[in-house]
Amino acid sequence: MPTVYLSPHPDNFHNLRVLVAARYGRQEPKVVELPPDREPKGPSFSLPKLPALETQAGICVSGPAAVSYLLSPDNMRGQGPKASALVQQWIHYADLEIAPVACTAAFSVLGVAKQNKQVLDRAVAELQKLLEVLDGHLKLRTYLVGEAMTLADVTVACSLLLPYKYVLDQGLRTSYTNVTRWFLTCINQPEFKAVLGPVKLCGQSPGGGPLNSELKVPAACPTGEVLEQRQQTEPPPKSASQLKKEAKKKEKLEKFQQKKEKSQQQQGEKKPKAEKKEKKDLGVITYDIPTKPGEKKDVTSPMPDSYSPQYVEAAWYQWWESQGFFKPEYGRRSVSEPNPKGLFMMCIPPPNVTGSLHLGHALTNAIQDSLTRWHRMRGETTLWNPGCDHAGIATQVVVEKKLWKEQGKTRHDLGREAFIEAVWKWKNEKGDRIYHQLKKLGASMDWDRACFTMDPKLSYAVQEAFIRLHEEGVIYRSKRLVNWSCTLNSAISDIEVDKKELTGRTFLPVPGYKEKVEFGVLVSFAYKIEGSGDEVVVATTRIETMLGDTAVAVHPQDPRYRHLHGRRVLHPFTRRLLPIVCDDFVDMEFGTGAVKITPAHDPNDYEVGLRHGLEFITIMDENGYLVNVPPPFLGMKRFDARRAVLEALKEKGHFREVKDNPMVVPVCSRSKDVVEPLLKPQWYVRCDTMARGAAEAVRRGDLRIVPDFHLKTWFNWMDNIRDWCISRQLWWGHRIPAYFVTVDDPSVPPGEDTDGKYWVSGRSEQEAREKAAKDFMVTPDKISLRQDEDVLDTWFSSGLFPFSIFGWPNPSEDLQVFYPGTLLETGHDILFFWVARMVMLGLKLTGKLPFREVYLHAVVRDAHGRKMSKSLGNVIDPLDVITGITLEGLHAQLLDSNLDAAEIERAKQGQKSDYPSGIPECGTDALRFALCAYTSQGRDINLDVNRILGYRHFCNKLWNATKFAIRGLGEGFQPQPSPQFALKESFVDLWILSRLSHAVELCSTGFQAYDFPGITTAIYNFWLYELCDVYLECLKPVFTGPDETAIKTARNVLYTCLDAGLRLLSPLMPFVTEELFQRLPRRSPASDPPSICVTSYPTTEQYRWRNEGLDRIVDFMLSIVRAVRSLRADYNLTKTKTDCYLQCLDSDTAETVLQCSEYICILSSSKRVLVLEPGQAPPPGCAVGIVSDRCTVHLLLKGLIDAEKEVSKLAGKKAELQKQILRLRERMDSPDYPAKVPPKVQEADAAKLKQSETELQKAEEAIENFKKMI
Repeated sequence: MPTVYLSPHPDNFHNLRVLVAARYGRQEPKVVELPPDREPKGPSFSLPKLPALETQAGICVSGPAAVSYLLSPDNMRGQGPKASALVQQWIHYADLEIAPVACTAAFSVLGVAKQNKQVLDRAVAELQKLLEVLDGHLKLRTYLVGEAMTLADVTVACSLLLPYKYVLDQGLRTSYTNVTRWFLTCINQPEFKAVLGPVKLCGQSPGGGPLNSELKVPAACPTGEVLEQRQQTEPPPKSASQLKKEAKKKEKLEKFQQKKEKSQQQQGEKKPKAEKKEKKDLGVITYDIPTKPGEKKDVTSPMPDSYSPQYVEAAWYQWWESQGFFKPEYGRRSVSEPNPKGLFMMCIPPPNVTGSLHLGHALTNAIQDSLTRWHRMRGETTLWNPGCDHAGIATQVVVEKKLWKEQGKTRHDLGREAFIEAVWKWKNEKGDRIYHQLKKLGASMDWDRACFTMDPKLSYAVQEAFIRLHEEGVIYRSKRLVNWSCTLNSAISDIEVDKKELTGRTFLPVPGYKEKVEFGVLVSFAYKIEGSGDEVVVATTRIETMLGDTAVAVHPQDPRYRHLHGRRVLHPFTRRLLPIVCDDFVDMEFGTGAVKITPAHDPNDYEVGLRHGLEFITIMDENGYLVNVPPPFLGMKRFDARRAVLEALKEKGHFREVKDNPMVVPVCSRSKDVVEPLLKPQWYVRCDTMARGAAEAVRRGDLRIVPDFHLKTWFNWMDNIRDWCISRQLWWGHRIPAYFVTVDDPSVPPGEDTDGKYWVSGRSEQEAREKAAKDFMVTPDKISLRQDEDVLDTWFSSGLFPFSIFGWPNPSEDLQVFYPGTLLETGHDILFFWVARMVMLGLKLTGKLPFREVYLHAVVRDAHGRKMSKSLGNVIDPLDVITGITLEGLHAQLLDSNLDAAEIERAKQGQKSDYPSGIPECGTDALRFALCAYTSQGRDINLDVNRILGYRHFCNKLWNATKFAIRGLGEGFQPQPSPQFALKESFVDLWILSRLSHAVELCSTGFQAYDFPGITTAIYNFWLYELCDVYLECLKPVFTGPDETAIKTARNVLYTCLDAGLRLLSPLMPFVTEELFQRLPRRSPASDPPSICVTSYPTTEQYRWRNEGLDRIVDFMLSIVRAVRSLRADYNLTKTKTDCYLQCLDSDTAETVLQCSEYICILSSSKRVLVLEPGQAPPPGCAVGIVSDRCTVHLLLKGLIDAEKEVSKLAGKKAELQKQILRLRERMDSPDYPAKVPPKVQEADAAKLKQSETELQKAEEAIENFKKMI
């Protein structure tokens, strides 16, 4: 076990950082607190700095960065070299920038280190500046690096603990919503909570204030110096330089105040300007032009001032549907017509008819619709087939509750036929709700082909599949253990069983019991050995099941029980003699090493019972009441019997002990009842042979599963598959077409339920009767039939979905054309329950795989990584994200749920924490884009609703860019018939076409590889950072200039970018791209497609203008622009333009920069950009920005800035560069450096040293330059 040495202060964030990292690393180091008043010494090494770590391997390190690094897992350090470098960059930023400022601000507020108000204000201002940097970085990110928590998040979050607890009140926190959202995400992770406990933010502490007069200085100050204690109240004397600076600052403030007063006098009674709206308050604009459903939207009116989802999304979907764009027949005579471009067919994972959309549906829809639209735009014959599942248990529960609430009746009061009629009535009234929601999400499905699993066509397929498989012996009857819900009176599938993990003794609510029931304890009791005074002690978590015990098992190699082999024990209540059997399944190390065996009520015991021929005694009926047991237990409810059996054991002296025991309790997801294993005669599907075929299909490459890390799960399930129970004791569903046969003939003995010979299947009772008569060789009149009351598992009909929707087993054009399908896209959580069963049944019944590829997306979790749960208040309806909802509205939704009062209150707190102001209106396009951007090929997605809002701002950027572009194109602009070079393109024209070609390439490869984050990043970067931020800015002076040729060329290039850019984006953002596309002129108005969703998707063959050399030049140009903008921001030159001098190291760089100088001037808002010859000095009075070792920016600031301040800043940079150079030289001069360090790293170090030395030289020159101005 490693040992960590810490200072004892509870608020020392370095300690907390180390302990959180250890939690993530699943390590529990020994913690030793060392008081600060003595030289800290560990047992075997000197500790130069706390915290420190001594590992079992003898590795000794000190300092928070090194200790947290060693204690954390590999994945927290960054996946890949780039991510690792970013993690380290953020860690250095936290240690060198954030921590000193955070401590200064917090200690000043707390009075730990007495500072004057000026110092405090400066510290808070610096802290706010750092928070602005973080806020900007986190605007579209959940975590600092990548899509998961890293050491960067741990370090930065811990550095900000003191400010969030003592400095940043509610007012300040609202200014940094992204940082605050991220900070709360971090501290609510289980690993943080285990170390920090509940964190009270500033202003939340009891007593109304954050101050804590007793707080002491942490032992290890982040700057490495121990701060003064509160008793040292006098500030240190100020130096002459500090006094001089303060005097200058005071003088400037006085001048500013005088200027302000003068300005106010001149304005007189002029009204103050209205406050500028926050960026996120984009306003609501509605489309009010009368348009009949199905008619095309009017786009002749002027574009609204800003993007509004309600305006943009109006009317388009109904028009798309009415025009038949979503049908595979669109643009061709029939679906059978050969299409050289190919065919794409995908069926929807049918949602439950009872359901309403959740974010999991929205993710599935966003991915599937994007793929479908992409294939359609490629010209393929495309079908995305909708459908809905009858959801046996879920639907029956909903209708039964409704029946009881409205009429006070149960389904048994109505009878089976009347109840099924009531379900159909409910389905016809409510069942289409989810279809309307899918349309709201823009799903481009062929709704004329929509299917319901209880439709006659699909029901016939289900019946046919059962009969064929039963006749072949694949489906058979058997009595086995099943998951039984006493509340539902039905067997349920594994996916309907929630595993509730308990750490120890816990009381849980169970339906039908007034008081909560105890779980999570292990009860030990003794069985007496027959004919002796000896006993054997066994333990169980379900003590009531001991009434059904039929044996005690021990391991054959256990020496403690070798003398008991072949002996028997006496049951204290039933007086049965139970054999002691030897079985290898017994764990000798667990408990006493002796195990009670209840074959009829436990899966493991069931297998033991089969192996040893034990008696199977069922002690519970379908309702959970005890049967086949002696009084007083007979007729008791199972959990009442739990208490009664325990008391009876105590009375008889057989009880030994009860202790806490971590365990998993199986809970029915529908009824919340505790699942009971019961022996029941059921129908089973024999899966071994079918599973081998499914596994081989993947091994041969006939079926591809993406991402491939799911292959291990696939093969594990297929190679170890068990037979599938398909019976459900319900009324709603496909009634099993099997009949129990009674033969009125003395030569035929009566059959038993579990005897398969006495069951026949048939498409009708008449067919079944004829089969039975033939099997038993009697006349049909001697046959009596009783149809099985049970229905089939919903997953059985879902497994047939890919071919039943096309009318199988009857031939049809759709079945011939669209089966097998192309792709199955779904969540990885139903890989076995649905995907595997479709593959097995498809191969078995049709001889073909149902699809060629399976793409499995991640499961959606909330921003904190928690599973979506109503009781946590984190289940979000996507429609609420699309239209927006207040916090009160979210609370109101909880009242309509089935949660109890305590759960509602907890859920409200969760909503209040995550959505204090509700959820803003984001729109469908922003939601879809965000979901696709999140879809990394992993297992989980931590979805932050606040990040979706960032993509609404992106939509607004698209809107404004297109609006500007349309103005720039001018009235009557007619684009060229095809995108092509005019050979008159400017430097920046050629560059934007190169970037467009690159975006086309990335999107094409992204769709083919299901790399949705790659697609969204490519489109986002092109539109925002290249087209809007650079190209459109460079076009402004062109459009206002006199050069008609340049204007005409620029217009054609701009149109090409808009047209292709919108088509690239269309599969992901269908509404806003349609709205903007319809407002652009057409290249060939008479023949161009009417909608963007049926235009061609841009291809690399058409857009082949990539110029990597030009891209590198412009990247260098933009780095110069960023350097100039950074200098302008540093000196607050928001409106003032000034000259910019670019000093280049060599003539090649100077020539490159000269080529770009016009665009640098435009993009950097400079007065002039002048390129200096090599060796030519810039004029005195310039601020210096280092672009690279080849180029330096000099911004003329003479008369505008404080030269002394510049010298001070550069001196700091010089010192940092000197340290960096010293570290590099020490590293490179070490004797083992050439042998141990890889050549590539040595090359990188040499290049870094050269660059640092060049930058140092430039900094020294700049210092000398500014000194001349003082």
